[in-house]
Amino acid sequence: QVQLVESGGRLVQAGASLRLSCVGSGRTFSSYAVGWFRQAPGKAREFLVGISRDGRSAKYEDSILGRFTISRDNAKNTVFLQMNSLNTEDTAIYYCAALLNYYSDSDASRYDYWGQGTQVTVSS
Repeated sequence: QVQLVESGGRLVQAGASLRLSCVGSGRTFSSYAVGWFRQAPGKAREFLVGISRDGRSAKYEDSILGRFTISRDNAKNTVFLQMNSLNTEDTAIYYCAALLNYYSDSDASRYDYWGQGTQVTVSS
């Protein structure tokens, strides 16, 4: 069993940066690839980026490539999402999810555990 808790979301102005954190419980967190997803009001949940269980491989969606960076610190059971140059279209609830696999996946249905989400709001 893995429990995930996201934090770091808040209200910011366009152009700002935020770093989200996803802390996992349990000694087996390093066995899981982790993905970040988001869901905007009235829209489907979308995959943003994922990282392999050892942090050596990452998969980015084109829409955020160059603005968002994922990293992880398995000693602290934490995965980070650094978000730069935020715009109003980035407003959403951001979720992290864990997948018992080396690589992450863009298919949300493959993930085993989800956090409760953290709200990011970008004002113009």
